[in-house]
Order: sequence, then structure tokens, then C-alpha cells
Amino acid sequence: MNKKLLGNCPICGQKMVVSQLSCKSCDTNISGSFSLSKFDYLSQQEQEFALTFIKNAGNIKQIEKEMNISYPTVKKMLDSVIKNLGFENKNNNQLNKEAVLDMLRKNEITFKEADELLKQIGG
Repeated sequence: MNKKLLGNCPICGQKMVVSQLSCKSCDTNISGSFSLSKFDYLSQQEQEFALTFIKNAGNIKQIEKEMNISYPTVKKMLDSVIKNLGFENKNNNQLNKEAVLDMLRKNEITFKEADELLKQIGG
């Protein structure tokens, strides 16, 4: 049975490193301190979201449909992935009342989603 590699320590939350690699075919073992990729430090939910986002080429409507989540949830998950990959989300403050109303006019979001977004930004 394959076990999922942990990116963060379940005790203290700090980043983990791989200390041994093994070959099942020839029984070779290599010890050391090996780094994980940035994606290994994402939660399982964030990894699934990132894969869905990439698979759908960032098409929010397709992501909403495939994952059965709302626009605000897609936005929240994307912000979380960006942050946890170590990047600064430069568009984080771009969402304002006018942007939400524009998305609503273009039928990119529903009235309910617009209401949720407006509550989040205090509009």
C-alpha cells in the first residue's frame, strides 16, 4: 500500500524533509536530506484544487461545476494555494464592489455568489 507523503510535521507543523530513498527493484538505499516540491506542502484539498484548476485551464465555471463549489469558494481556495505555494497574491485586493457587479452583469456569478462576495469585501 502506498502512503501519502507528508509535507508538514503532524506534531509541530514545520516542513518535513525526506531522509531516505529506496529502490524496490535492486534494494538500493540512499540516505540524506532531500527537499520536497512546493506542491508537497499543500493540503490534500489544495492539491486536488490545483490539479482541477490546471486541468480546466483556470476556467472558473468548469472548476465550480467539477468540484461542485461556488465562485467565492473557488476564489478562497485559489488564494490559499497561492499563499501556501509561497507567492504573494497581487490580485487579492482587486476584488471590489464594482468588480463583483461587473461579474454579475456578465453572468459569471449568481446573485447568491455576488451577495457572498459583497459581504466578504464589506460592500
